[in-house]
Amino acid sequence: MVRIDGGTFRMGSDDFYPDEQPVHERTVAGYLIDRYAVTNADFARFVDATGYVTVAERPMDPADYPGVAPEDLVPGAMVFTATDGPVDLRDWRQWWRWEPGAYWRHPEGLDSSIADRMDHPVVQVAFEDASAYAAWAGKRLPTEAEHEFAARGGVDGARFAWGEEAYPGGEAQANSWLGRFPYDNRGRFGATTAPVGSYPANGYGLYDIIGNTWEWTSDYYAPRHVVPGQEAVDAGARVNLLASASSEPGSRIPRRVLKGGSYLCSPDYCLRFRPAARSPQADDTATTHIGFRCAADV
Repeated sequence: MVRIDGGTFRMGSDDFYPDEQPVHERTVAGYLIDRYAVTNADFARFVDATGYVTVAERPMDPADYPGVAPEDLVPGAMVFTATDGPVDLRDWRQWWRWEPGAYWRHPEGLDSSIADRMDHPVVQVAFEDASAYAAWAGKRLPTEAEHEFAARGGVDGARFAWGEEAYPGGEAQANSWLGRFPYDNRGRFGATTAPVGSYPANGYGLYDIIGNTWEWTSDYYAPRHVVPGQEAVDAGARVNLLASASSEPGSRIPRRVLKGGSYLCSPDYCLRFRPAARSPQADDTATTHIGFRCAADV
């Protein structure tokens, strides 16, 4: 783990998505945070030691999924599938599918394996799974503010963790989508995760805290930053296309804040490989682009 001394910083952004507003000062106390995301090898040790069964492997409660036919309620998880060409980016269902049998050992379905991906971040983990691992390790999940402060790496107020440009010198600084989303990926690793540590560390010595996988935080999601005494102002530039994809309408499942962006973040759809970026996600949902890292009190 890396010790972060804490301090006061400008949290959020007024330049991109409405839920990142308003920019405000936030203070965090000192804490520890994992240098790398939790890997498949790490999670395997946890499961071997405890016998833990992830949410994606358990029977599904019909009460949690109103309107879904009982025969469709089989254990599984959400899997990204590239399209054959351009599609309407307002309809996330064109590149996400529910895959019965998908879970962390078989992230894309039963025909897939992590045998050659033990040094990749574990995916297909729901909030409860990440929390259980953290407790077993004697740690916890970071708050949204802790994650953003750490992701900035000491570069306060910049758009990206490394400065103002998405691709300084034309080089990718994180595992994000290069090309046209969701059908043309020209990145170094394609439309999948990369081994942890494949891209440069930030100013705090943290790897992949931007890009590769979204990461769970402990905070509940709200459509604006909640700042006492301030009113959030609507942004006009971008529509939050991810909000409707995070849970079914009418669901009683709470949503948490994801931070950091993932290998699916593309400037033409999801410009979220930035410290200020955030996304809502239902607690019970596991996908091929969500992982986590742990934090701890000093």
